[in-house]
Amino acid sequence: MKRYAILYLATFLILIPLDFLFLGTIAKNFFFDQVGDMLGEVRLSAAIPFYLLYVVGVLVFVNGGRDATWSSTLVYGALFGLFCYATFELTAMSLLKHWTWPVVALDISWGAFMTAVSATLGLLITNWLAPKL
Repeated sequence: MKRYAILYLATFLILIPLDFLFLGTIAKNFFFDQVGDMLGEVRLSAAIPFYLLYVVGVLVFVNGGRDATWSSTLVYGALFGLFCYATFELTAMSLLKHWTWPVVALDISWGAFMTAVSATLGLLITNWLAPKL
């Protein structure tokens, strides 16, 4: 149980700053230029449950198994991120009038990258830290 708590926290504490850096700084102008009229204030009542549940998904499907290695976590993290972000982006593209293909491509790519990196670093940190605690 201790290992899963460390894994959850490590993965969460890497994923959140990475995603906020990307959304709030690196890609902020891109998203505004593409779909700015659709963007509003961040709704924490939706964002917080998303991140809490997303990291649970990462643990269940990516880095929480006993046989998880950094290389398997990197691959499965990328795939999990790709599938999850593609689900949102392609649904948004099919339903929202002003959604764009560049947004779809960038966000799916980002989701795959961010999930792979967060899951892998979370696993490596846990493998280093858990035996010490």
